[in-house]
Amino acid sequence: MILTVTLNTALDITYRVPALRTHAAHRVSEVTERPGGKGLNVARVLAAVGHEVTVTGFTGGATGRVVQEQLSAVAGVVDALVPVAGATRRTIAVMDDRTGDTTQLNEPGPTVTSAEWAAFQEVYGELLPSVSAVALCGSLPPGVPVGAYAGLIRTARAAGVPVLLDTSGEPLRRGVAARPDVVKPNAEELAELTGSHEPVRGAMDARRRGAHAVVASLGADGLLAVTPEGRWRATPPTRVRGNPTGAGDSAVAGLLSGLAEHLPWPDRLARALALSTASVLAPVAGEFIRSVYEELLDGVAVTGEASAA
Repeated sequence: MILTVTLNTALDITYRVPALRTHAAHRVSEVTERPGGKGLNVARVLAAVGHEVTVTGFTGGATGRVVQEQLSAVAGVVDALVPVAGATRRTIAVMDDRTGDTTQLNEPGPTVTSAEWAAFQEVYGELLPSVSAVALCGSLPPGVPVGAYAGLIRTARAAGVPVLLDTSGEPLRRGVAARPDVVKPNAEELAELTGSHEPVRGAMDARRRGAHAVVASLGADGLLAVTPEGRWRATPPTRVRGNPTGAGDSAVAGLLSGLAEHLPWPDRLARALALSTASVLAPVAGEFIRSVYEELLDGVAVTGEASAA
């Protein structure tokens, strides 16, 4: 069982319009709703590739009830979300059919009380003994301490559970210092963390700051991994256009599944990049086109070398 943590869950709403124009009214050609937030997206992809997943975090209000109702229909995903008094946020993605681009609007999320945060920490501690890996994903809702992920990393490490961190800003900075097994920033987040715009240098610096391994998303240029076992870069066989929302979450799912299956790093990266690329072509976050994924899996180029023993 893999555990994903989404402290700021969401109901992801996607609108498709023929062409998005400022200062204009639009007719929406299609609307979809899905449980969202980074960890829930990761969980859906993990379940789709055959892993059992438990999801936890916060949920509340009418929007939270919709999220939980829809989660109950996802095979392989167990709901361990913790209730709060506030309402779960919504995120709005507007897909422009003319350009293929997506515009994203994200609400901040409910304010979490100290009692609700304490209740979550209790649930989290109870779940850890039964899981093989945990992913801590996304933004923090108002009221949650900025060092929350650092504390959750230390709790997982004390339980002997490997942990992947996927967040940004000060929560990432503090989380890295708690020595997670893997961090997965994008290029911008890595530069903000380390001050370096050169990905290899930035990843090496993130390791010096505490991360055991660093996997950086480089957009269309693929993935970079700097680990104790070696350094590798994975590049896609072709560039694709579509909805990039959730592509990083699919990469996390690939990395976590590879970790749970004890795959070598090059195989983890190939899976992560194939899933990420296949998700760009899917209409909503947390999904991927299986035929594209299977075709890409053999076409991803992974270069680099293992460290000397």
